[in-house]
Amino acid sequence: MSTATRAEFVSHSPGATERFGEALGRLAPPGTVVALRGDLASGKTCLVRGMARCFAGQQDTHSPTFTLVNEYGVGPDLYHLDLYRLAGPEELADLGYEELFDGDAVCAVEWAERAEALLPERRVDVRLAHLGGDRRSIACTDHGALPAGWEASLAAALQATP
Repeated sequence: MSTATRAEFVSHSPGATERFGEALGRLAPPGTVVALRGDLASGKTCLVRGMARCFAGQQDTHSPTFTLVNEYGVGPDLYHLDLYRLAGPEELADLGYEELFDGDAVCAVEWAERAEALLPERRVDVRLAHLGGDRRSIACTDHGALPAGWEASLAAALQATP
């Protein structure tokens, strides 16, 4: 496995978090799993909303808490998984996660820690945390999925004006 690279960012608004997600969606090649971690309301779904814009334009995006998986786009696709209500990784295995993780789509997984053992080695880990108000820290660790220069592209997305 390649060496992981890590970068930390600060988002100052939900709009900036969405732009960050959109930039991440553009960078992530098909077959990438983006493992999202963070407390409730830390911005995971907001980030995925931005990712979904790359695949489905302005389509309404919401967390699939009760359905487990939402799909956005028409080739390439984005699968959005929310594992919050999962009792354990075996439930994800019953869902057929291999097809979601190993296919031609990008897969964003909220509450990824609930299925840690099933995550592929080649992935992007994203940890979001509250910094007060609308500010969030976003720590990204790339495990060989993103292209060179990803850090600068994501930083630029946070600096862009809507």
